[in-house]
Amino acid sequence: MLNESRIKLMTRLAAFETGEGKKSMAIGTYFRGDYIAKEIIKSVIYGTITYVVLLGVYLAYDLEKFMENIYEMDLWAFGKDILYRYVLLIIIYAAVTYVVYVVRYRRARRNLRVYYNNLRRLGSMYRKEMAGAQQTAERVRP
Repeated sequence: MLNESRIKLMTRLAAFETGEGKKSMAIGTYFRGDYIAKEIIKSVIYGTITYVVLLGVYLAYDLEKFMENIYEMDLWAFGKDILYRYVLLIIIYAAVTYVVYVVRYRRARRNLRVYYNNLRRLGSMYRKEMAGAQQTAERVRP
């Protein structure tokens, strides 16, 4: 016999598994610290690549002026300024990454908790139905 509440629950579970659940389940396989550390390391690598590309574009854009003033400028101060800006960018980028991925991890864990609770409810619905079917079968037997 079809149970309407069980069908609704199964539909909700299937929708979660095919949509948002894929990401949540992937995130749920990590410990919190491991997931956040992995994402911060990735963001530092991407931030470094971005900084190098932007620095190259800036130097290419202003190459003529840079080459004219290269003998007059303090290269040590210029290098420290580039390094300071890089470190500042990475610190800010890592902090934003930390906040974003802490929120994503919490949301994924909350969604997974709801999903697993719904799976337990579905299992108990099946067990109740099976117990009821067994009782009915026992009453029908002569």
